[in-house]
Amino acid sequence: MNSKYKFLISNTGLFFISTFSSKFLVFLLMPICTAVLSPGEFNAADLMTQTANLLIPLVSLGIPNSIIRFGLDNKYSKRGVFTVAALSYGIGFLIFLACYPIIVKITFISQYVRYLYLYLLCSCLRTLVQQFIRAKTYTKLYAVDGIMATVNTLILVYVFLIKMNLGAMGYIMATIGADFISFLFLSIVSGCWRYFNISSATSELAKEMLGYCLPLIPTGIFWWITNVSDRYLVTAMVSGAVGGLYAISYKIPSIVNIFGTVFTEAWQISAVKEGQEKHPELFFKNVFRAYQAIVFISGAGLILICKPLISIMVDKSYYDSWRFIPVLIIATIFSCLSGFMSSIYMVQKNGRANLITMMAGAISNIAMNLLLIPKCGAQGAAIATFISYLLVFILRALGTKKFINIDISPLFMTVNVALMCALSYVMVIENKFWVLISIIITIIIFAYNIMPLINVVMPMIRKFTVKNK
Repeated sequence: MNSKYKFLISNTGLFFISTFSSKFLVFLLMPICTAVLSPGEFNAADLMTQTANLLIPLVSLGIPNSIIRFGLDNKYSKRGVFTVAALSYGIGFLIFLACYPIIVKITFISQYVRYLYLYLLCSCLRTLVQQFIRAKTYTKLYAVDGIMATVNTLILVYVFLIKMNLGAMGYIMATIGADFISFLFLSIVSGCWRYFNISSATSELAKEMLGYCLPLIPTGIFWWITNVSDRYLVTAMVSGAVGGLYAISYKIPSIVNIFGTVFTEAWQISAVKEGQEKHPELFFKNVFRAYQAIVFISGAGLILICKPLISIMVDKSYYDSWRFIPVLIIATIFSCLSGFMSSIYMVQKNGRANLITMMAGAISNIAMNLLLIPKCGAQGAAIATFISYLLVFILRALGTKKFINIDISPLFMTVNVALMCALSYVMVIENKFWVLISIIITIIIFAYNIMPLINVVMPMIRKFTVKNK
């Protein structure tokens, strides 16, 4: 097996251990949270978390993007990269702290402001250390941390949510505590604090790192708008209870997102390393073909089983949330594929293109939400999210051609989208033979995608077999 493929697969496996354990936590907690919290309370906790996620790019000054990009590049000092990143986090949080008198007056978060600050501080500290150990390619340590964070969160949820009965804030406090413990663990084991050296943080390096990451702050905000604004709009335009159902419906599509996140974390390392080589097109093309086949197959499988899956995972009062899942799964697929395309911009240090494409997605998302929610309710929000991510993917697929042309095969993609939409439609309308028709369409999607996947994977296996004879 070619060393670059072996490196990617090895990293993907280790990141899978870390990310799957933490993301799988969502599914472990769903039966607990939906049994203890009402849809309205769950919606409040979800909105609090999503508000924090909106603020993180601002508080961090977008520096996590620079840690991984510059930390992987041997041209730059690791001490310098870590020091600039740590100072950027500190400056960003102090600026946010100075805004406290203004933020505390925002009605819907005023009672949670202290929790919000703690959430942001602990999340940023953990991200700083996590990104740096990724840049150092300490993937085994990253995997161990993911498992420990999952266990810690479960313990703290039991303490705050079950034993102390603190409601929505118990869930938030558990997340805060787990992030802080993770930060301490990674800092001590990796010894990353030894890399903090003011003299290494040159003005040239700081200018280059901030020049790359600052344009990505609005990109992160636009991503948040595309991914999360529909939850606020459903709550405002329909009801908090429906907003709670809609928030729950995102949990099943996040299974696809788990794979996407795992792969992206491993792929970014390979993309930076291989993207600097001559003629990386074949490597990027092969990986993309295998990746898209996997996300379409897994997405179709999840749509097929989403009804029984949701009935097992949540309290019966949340069961109707399954109706939004099929469309959101398709949206998540294109979110994953868009993330792959953004890695090409990352290699080229072209944050502006990422910004423009994500801005287009965010604007279309808001417009489609305002148009479709009054007509179709929460289902309209799901459709708007799908259209927005499809737009972002198309723009990035076209825009990256001038850097690395990986040939996405528009016909292959169109057939996949048509089949996925047909499967979702049959599932949602529940006609007389919907079970049989859904199974047939899923089998067709599997058959249609399995050969491209085999065509990419088999040559790697043959090379590995020949090498080890």
